[in-house]
Amino acid sequence: MRSVRAAPHRAAFPALGTTAVLLVTDGDALAEGERLLRAGLAEVDAAYSRFRDDSELVRLGAYEGRVAPVSALLAGALKAALRAAAVTDGLVDPTVGQAMIDLGYDRDFASLPPIDAGETAGGAAETAGGAAAGGAGAGAPGPRPAPGWWKVRLDAGARQVVVPRGVRLDLGSTGKAYAADRAAARIAALGCGVLVSLGGDLATAGPAPEGGWLVGVGDDHRAAAPGDPVVTVRSGALATSSVTGRAWRRGGRAVHHIVDPRTGDLPAPVWRTVSVAARTCVDANAAATAAIVRGEGADAWLDGAGLPARLVGHDGRVVTVGGWRSHA
Repeated sequence: MRSVRAAPHRAAFPALGTTAVLLVTDGDALAEGERLLRAGLAEVDAAYSRFRDDSELVRLGAYEGRVAPVSALLAGALKAALRAAAVTDGLVDPTVGQAMIDLGYDRDFASLPPIDAGETAGGAAETAGGAAAGGAGAGAPGPRPAPGWWKVRLDAGARQVVVPRGVRLDLGSTGKAYAADRAAARIAALGCGVLVSLGGDLATAGPAPEGGWLVGVGDDHRAAAPGDPVVTVRSGALATSSVTGRAWRRGGRAVHHIVDPRTGDLPAPVWRTVSVAARTCVDANAAATAAIVRGEGADAWLDGAGLPARLVGHDGRVVTVGGWRSHA
């Protein structure tokens, strides 16, 4: 997802393993807005990065099922993740951390072995015996279902959480979106319209520029492709989940970063990319990710939820639902 035309006041920098983009309607607010964004993302990284031994999220493992105190930031992010799990019937589940590790996503994405140009990460492979082939190397156990989000007990008001022993959390399906919502709201308090994009997770706050924010939608938020549509965002959020951007090789196959919690493996290769508009970025990204995991019937599910969405299949077909409108 790329901003195509918007207010001219823009800042961009690497963050959270992707690119952070800030657009504001008032140039006088840009410097302070960028400072707030950088500071907020540093807080997010320290709170719930899966790749930092000193992050709050990783250190929860030391409590081994006992009550653990958490910061207000992590409590809010966990609350958002558990709510997303509930409204998607568990298709987005923060307890997939071990499954991500088994698939090889145990370090920053830039350090993972890339797939060949033009290669596509697909669904779960089938072995001769009929069992799904695991993401780990030879001799490693096959994929296992996620332990289940309902086993995590959070008291957000008291800022306390109990994570069962051995359960590894991953906030990949909601964490960046939560950070985008949080940053947009904070920067809009400066008195301007704001758009924050974190690797395709896009949140807005405050008054939009005349004509709205025009945003390009496609497989890759970093570069436009011929035929990619453009949509107008006047409020709320827009998020795109895709299996094409974060993909690598593991155990002789191409894999990606979206896991089906029901199996602990890749979802069936039905949808390549799903974009969803919603009130918040957390809601939009959770719905987009859940649609890829759901596979067949995801378009009807999104339409029934009243969410404007665009789905692109692995076969190239494009389906739009919920009143999705794009410019030529």
